[in-house]
Amino acid sequence: MSAGAELAGLDASAQAELVRRGEVTAVELVEAAITAIEQLNPVLNAVVTPTFERAVDAARAGVSGPFAGVPYLVKDLIVEIEGVRFTEGSVFLKDNVSTFDSELVVRLRRAGLVLLGKTNTPEFGMAPTCEPVLFGPTRNPWDTARSTSGSSGGSAAAVASGMVPMAHGNDLGGSLRYPASACGLFGFKPTRGRNPLGPEYGDAVSGWAVEHALTRSVRDSAALLDATSGPAPGDPYPAPVAPAFLGEVGRDPGRLRIAFTERTPEGVPGHPDCVAAVRDAAALCASLGHELVEADLPGLTPEVGSAIGTVFTAATAWILAYWIRRLGREPCGDELDPLTRAYWEMGRRVSAADYLLAIEDCQAFSRAVAGFLTDVDLWLTPTLSTPPLELGEIVSTPDEPLRALERGGPTVAYAGVVANITGNPAMSVPLSWNDDGLPIGVHVLGRFGAEATLFRLASQLEAARPWQDRRPPVTAA
Repeated sequence: MSAGAELAGLDASAQAELVRRGEVTAVELVEAAITAIEQLNPVLNAVVTPTFERAVDAARAGVSGPFAGVPYLVKDLIVEIEGVRFTEGSVFLKDNVSTFDSELVVRLRRAGLVLLGKTNTPEFGMAPTCEPVLFGPTRNPWDTARSTSGSSGGSAAAVASGMVPMAHGNDLGGSLRYPASACGLFGFKPTRGRNPLGPEYGDAVSGWAVEHALTRSVRDSAALLDATSGPAPGDPYPAPVAPAFLGEVGRDPGRLRIAFTERTPEGVPGHPDCVAAVRDAAALCASLGHELVEADLPGLTPEVGSAIGTVFTAATAWILAYWIRRLGREPCGDELDPLTRAYWEMGRRVSAADYLLAIEDCQAFSRAVAGFLTDVDLWLTPTLSTPPLELGEIVSTPDEPLRALERGGPTVAYAGVVANITGNPAMSVPLSWNDDGLPIGVHVLGRFGAEATLFRLASQLEAARPWQDRRPPVTAA
């Protein structure tokens, strides 16, 4: 095995420890990651804007922090890096270059991470796959004919294949957790307000959008959240004060009361592979001493579903209005993917009152979820409701602009968006693989501000059912 392959098999914490001990240099780590990207990206199409020269220069200049020298990739959505192309997956923005660093980027660099470039995303993050017209599809390293889900699909493919040990993602409706499930990774969505969105945004879509990462290990996710979390000056609200997250990894979670269900909100089970995964996870939790009770989440009515649709179409109209104001022009006919244009047209018909009524309905639902979580500690479901679909299935066309919604919606029927509506932390844990060798994640929703409980359970599950040594067919390791 080559030295690069050995490095690619390590999580970010282990790579950083090698640098601290002087066994490898930051430059060696970065160059090994660049080699892996150059070898695998022609197959996977995960990295769309490389910044390799800048990365090597940064490593040579010297880095410090808990992840000093560790290579990292940033999703090409919301988060900006000064002087680097920033497209949000849209032909409309194909020539746009960022003029500032997002606060999260400042904190990533302060943690010692070396940024190697931007990863692929569906246009404006609006589809549960990663197949934008601008860059083409990202391929799943477990089966290159399959989707990575979305919208953090480029980052998920990069981490799963070993290009980098962890990568940035964001999540407005499941976009960290869905690709984590599809690519066999740990995907953690923090509590609303835990990571900053500034300086450009105070929040996004009434606090539904959050920032974090896809990782191979639980400890990496916790340590990175320690390094980046906390309010920035002027943020509209902070998340509740929390202990150091890394300190929760390996701590006994105690005997948790965990509700679980095989049923989607429509009352029907998902794909048999997903049902088998959640049954297996429930049995594993029970074997670890937790109390399992079967229960469905209350309050997710058709009216709430309609409100969610209103919020997403209004969000698309806001995104386009933002970019029209920033660029000084409207998109031409061929500069938007068909799904985006359809959402934009629908969103422009949503009034301010319609939007606020939808938010009110969602907040009422949030209170129902909070009441449900006073009787149980966590809620367990499958993450996705189907295994990853083949590429091309979740793609709109000019003749069928809503095809991606119609095909993609049934893959996310377990409603990961609940965590975005409520602001609660949630995670996808890679505990199962089906007979086709595809990863099937399980999803755990926690109480507001209670990341500690999730990290404790996740590390207990990781110890009981280790997943880090499972490698996809397309891998640098």
